[in-house]
Amino acid sequence: MKKKEIMVMVPYPAQGHVSPMQKLGWEFVRQGFEAVIVIPKFIHRQIAELQKNDENEMIKWVALPDHEEEEGSNPPEDFFAIESAMENSSITTHLEALLHSLAAEGGHVACLVVDLLASWAIQVSDRLAIPCAGFWPAMFATYLFISAIPHFLQTRLISNSGLPQHEGKFSLEPELPVISTEDLPWLVGTDAARKARFKFWKRTLERSSALKWLLVNSFPDESKLELANNKKFTACRRVLPIGPICNCRNDELRKSVSFWEEDMSCLKWLEKQKAKSVVYISFGSWVSPIGEAKLKNLALALEASGRPFIWVLRSTWRHGLPLGFMERVVKQGRGMMVSWAPQNQILQHNSVACYITHCGWNSILEALQFQKKLLCYPVAGDQSVNCAYVVQVWRVGLKLNGLEPKDVEEGLVRVIQDKEMDTRLRILNQRIMGTNNKTGALMLKTFLQDLKKASSTATT
Repeated sequence: MKKKEIMVMVPYPAQGHVSPMQKLGWEFVRQGFEAVIVIPKFIHRQIAELQKNDENEMIKWVALPDHEEEEGSNPPEDFFAIESAMENSSITTHLEALLHSLAAEGGHVACLVVDLLASWAIQVSDRLAIPCAGFWPAMFATYLFISAIPHFLQTRLISNSGLPQHEGKFSLEPELPVISTEDLPWLVGTDAARKARFKFWKRTLERSSALKWLLVNSFPDESKLELANNKKFTACRRVLPIGPICNCRNDELRKSVSFWEEDMSCLKWLEKQKAKSVVYISFGSWVSPIGEAKLKNLALALEASGRPFIWVLRSTWRHGLPLGFMERVVKQGRGMMVSWAPQNQILQHNSVACYITHCGWNSILEALQFQKKLLCYPVAGDQSVNCAYVVQVWRVGLKLNGLEPKDVEEGLVRVIQDKEMDTRLRILNQRIMGTNNKTGALMLKTFLQDLKKASSTATT
C-alpha cells in the first residue's frame, strides 16, 4: 500500500504568517498531498473553534506544547516574547516526535515547509534528513533587503549591529525602488530592539543558507526575477515566486484562520452605503497601530471628511479617540468601528472606494485582488518597502505624509478621483491575479517536481 504523502508546515505564529501558510496548504491539498500545519498551543487555542466539528476541513492543525505553557506562564504576545518561546523551549523535541509519529502511522513526510521567521524548525529537518523548503510569506523585495545584510555590512551601509552608518536614500539595485536607510526591515523600535531584530535576521540567514528551495508569496515581475537567484543577494539555492497566494474559493475563505472573532455586522452596514463611497481603515494585527496622538488626528480627519468609513480598531486602543467621537460619528451611523473585520468581504464590496493601510503584504495583495486603491501609512518592518512599490512602481496608491485632517482629505480626494490609477489597478490585477498569471502555478509545479526527483534520488 502506497504511503500517504504529507506536507508538514511550520508558520511563524502570527496572523499575517498563519493565513498565507494556510492558503499554501490548500494548494498542496489540491496537488494530492495531505497538509499538516504545526503551531504552538498558545496560538492553537485561539483558532480551535474554527476547526471544531468541521469534517470538511482539508488541513490538519497540530498543536505543539511550548515552553511558556509548560511553565504556566502567560502566552507570548510580542515579537521578542514569541522568539523566546520558539528558541528557548522543548518545541523542537515535540516537532521531532510529531514527524516520527506521522511516519509510524503510515505516512511519508515529503517535505517540511518552514516560514523563515520560524527558522528553529529547519534544524529539525537537518537532524531527521527530511527535505526542507523555506517559505517567505511577504514581498520578495523585502527578502532581498534581508538577504543583502552581508552586502550592507561589506559596503558599510550599516554597522555590525545593524544600525545605518548614515542617513539618506538608496536603492539596492537600479531595478528596485528607492527607500530610506531608516526603512530597512529590522529598524523597529528602540536601538536595543533594532539590534536584537538584526541579530534575529542574521541567525535566520545562517540557518536558511543551505535550503534548496525558498517559496515566495510573490510574483516574478514584482522585481527582476534574475535577482532572485543572484548569489550577491541570496544564499538559498533556488528562489521560486509561487504567488500571489490569495485567490481562494469562497468555501476556503470561510475557513480562513482568524485569531479574533470577525464583526460581520459591518457587511450589513456596507449594503446601505453608496457605491465607491466608503473609506476602509486597518493597520493590521501585530502592533498598536500608530500611537495615541496620530490615532486622535486620524479620527478628527475622518470626522472632518464627512465620508462614511469602516475603521478596524480594537477596544483596547480606543481610549485615545477624541472626546465624543463615538457619539458624534459612530452612533449616528456616519462611520463604523469594529475590533476585527472580515477584510476580504469588505474589500470586494462595491461600496468601498479606497483603503487606508499600514501596507502589510497580505493587505496589499487583497487590495490588488479586489482592485482597491490605497492610501499608505507604513508603520514598521517591511511596510515601507511595500509602500514604495505601491506608490513608485505600480502607482496604484499614494503615501500619506501625516494624519492631520488636511493630509488625509487631500489624499482621499486625489486617490478617489484619479481615473488613471483605476486603469493601472485593473491592468495590474489582470497581470498578477487573472488568467494571465500562470507563473506562480508553474513555479509551484517546478518545486513539486524537484521534490519528487530529490525523493527518488534519496531512495535509490
